[in-house]
Amino acid sequence: MKPLLITDCDEVLLHMVRHFGVWLDEAHAIDFAMAGGHFENSMTRRADGSRVEREDMWGLINGFFPSEMGRQTLVPHAREALADLAQVADIVVLTNLGDHCREHRIDQLAAHGIVHRVECNQGGKGGPVARLVEEYAPSVAVFVDDLPVHHESVAKHAPEVFRLHMVSEPDLAPHVPPAPFAHARIDDWQEARSWIASRFAAGLTAAAQDG
Repeated sequence: MKPLLITDCDEVLLHMVRHFGVWLDEAHAIDFAMAGGHFENSMTRRADGSRVEREDMWGLINGFFPSEMGRQTLVPHAREALADLAQVADIVVLTNLGDHCREHRIDQLAAHGIVHRVECNQGGKGGPVARLVEEYAPSVAVFVDDLPVHHESVAKHAPEVFRLHMVSEPDLAPHVPPAPFAHARIDDWQEARSWIASRFAAGLTAAAQDG
């Protein structure tokens, strides 16, 4: 049995919010402040200073994906870290996008030299992670994501999986506290690669270690 790495994409493998903010400025005259910490608190219309409501926020995000995905750039050292870990582990990219974006995401990652299985998801990631663990039956599994809510979901549905909280955007990371349900917080792929490799080499599940 091989280890399994399940990783998010946006703000883990690819930068998204910085490019989303530029697009909001150019196309919608909306200012985006990363210090807001949450999307619904971060968007302000320049015309009248009003805050973008949650319903409109999702419309804007759906406007960015997939048509503006070409703006996204690779997180430093992400490609090299995955290539190194892929020598010993299976890798799945679990991304919260609509299913219609799956081929776009596959092509986007491939253009950056990242070619692994991609699965789209909507909502909490605990259920999908549990299903992937059942499918692969790995010796050890590690989950990487930037959103605390997904670490809580995975802790509930797949407690045997190690959970690494990563926020790779340097202008956003200082405003995001460590996820309470994650085992560690690391925002750099060079350090994260070593942490993940150590979990793989130890051969213990998170549940066994925590117990």
